[in-house]
Amino acid sequence: MENRFNLIDEPWIPVADHGRVSLRQIFSNPEYRSLGGNPVQKIALLKLLLAIAQAAATPKDETEWKALGVHGLAERCLGYLDKWYDRFYLYGDKPFLQMPAIRAAKVQPFGAVIPEISIGNTTVLSHTQVQRVVDDAERALLLVGVMGFAFGGKGDNSVVLTSGYSGKTNAKGKKSVSKPGVSLGTNGFTHSFLMGASLSETVWLNLMSTQQIEQMNIYPDGIGAAPWEQMPEGEDCPVARVLKRSLIGRLVSLSYFCLLTDKGLHFSEGVAHYGYKDGFYDPSMAINYSSNEPKALWVDPEKRPWRSLTALLNFIEQDFSQGFQCWQLYCGLDRAAEESGCFSVWTGGLSVSGGQTNKQFVSGRNDFVESQVWLHSDILGQSEFSQLKQEMGALDSLAKNLYGRVQGFFKEQTVDGSKVAPQATQLFWQLCERDFQHLVDSCEQSNEAAEARQKLRQRFASYVQQSYDKFCPHETARQLDAWAKCRPNNSNYLKQEA
Repeated sequence: MENRFNLIDEPWIPVADHGRVSLRQIFSNPEYRSLGGNPVQKIALLKLLLAIAQAAATPKDETEWKALGVHGLAERCLGYLDKWYDRFYLYGDKPFLQMPAIRAAKVQPFGAVIPEISIGNTTVLSHTQVQRVVDDAERALLLVGVMGFAFGGKGDNSVVLTSGYSGKTNAKGKKSVSKPGVSLGTNGFTHSFLMGASLSETVWLNLMSTQQIEQMNIYPDGIGAAPWEQMPEGEDCPVARVLKRSLIGRLVSLSYFCLLTDKGLHFSEGVAHYGYKDGFYDPSMAINYSSNEPKALWVDPEKRPWRSLTALLNFIEQDFSQGFQCWQLYCGLDRAAEESGCFSVWTGGLSVSGGQTNKQFVSGRNDFVESQVWLHSDILGQSEFSQLKQEMGALDSLAKNLYGRVQGFFKEQTVDGSKVAPQATQLFWQLCERDFQHLVDSCEQSNEAAEARQKLRQRFASYVQQSYDKFCPHETARQLDAWAKCRPNNSNYLKQEA
């Protein structure tokens, strides 16, 4: 087969303000600010860039990481790409991250693995949901996303490459429904990364050292080897087993074996990675092991990711073993505070339905979510973080009080308000989101910051009244009486020391 469309030279990666660029351009242009695309594409692409960086230049410890620097890492990555240039062809005798042996599996249309595309008898609400011609650049992007974020129930498990492998059959010996991608999970995992002022700095900040990988103690085979260096021969071959137990194998998970065609892709379950309940998970995922049953931080479109910031950074105030563990943030926060003047925490993902049956889909309640909160080293102390937790706790109390007041308003009129109260609190949080960055910036311990927080409290209190008024009409005499009786009183919130 003809080797063509090399991902190192061809533009295919969406970059903010620049359009599509190649892998070589990513590591050659420090002016690139951040990745483009939807949240899942951003996660999948950043994991790919980190896998390249780990394969090219994993530092031994923090001293070596610091000495490497942003530019040193970029140069090492460019040298690595040149060395493995022939493994980055999208088409050819060794197509990138593809398994020619899986061609016996049923061909799925490209729309089957694109969340926003409607296929079959799914209702089409807008032209953006209509399946269209997918060019080579889009196919490359799709392929990288499928590795860890494929929907369960889409793959053809009738093809098994490892002799005797039973992972694609159910208890009755028949082919099983394909499982969700390991980075997606049943409901859609939340992923978090530290973001620098440039894309190059972002990769550098999130690069793991050998010392950190050992500290994590969740990858028995350490860094591992990149799958494009040696692709597995089947679902449970020796190479596949190493991928299941190594960091790079998790960054580029090969959860599905694929092969691109002009009409779609051959598509079947690939490497069966261990789950977070087995103690294995992506460094960017947040898992809570402090209780008997491990809990993952799932994507919730009604609770934007910025509201989970204090839970994700709780290790600032207490032991990392308590609460949610996100290694990507834990390993990089001190680095970012010391080496970068200004950095951010990016959190995002995609919520999905049907995960319990493995036949996943995007319903009206599902959506992509992402939040980015900028931080300064000045507000990363325990007192500043405690202040932020206090403010977030106070906002949560406001939201709960609003919920109860709206419920009370409708109860006064013997009407069920169970569906309206959540809408009011959701509007409140939407209004608060625009001011959250200002709240974070005002958590330092100074008189000026305290004055700024007090002004923000007045604004947040006004959002409570605004949300209440919108969902609690007061036109008739009966409505007006109930509205006045149940109207939220925020005086205690405004009197509290901010």
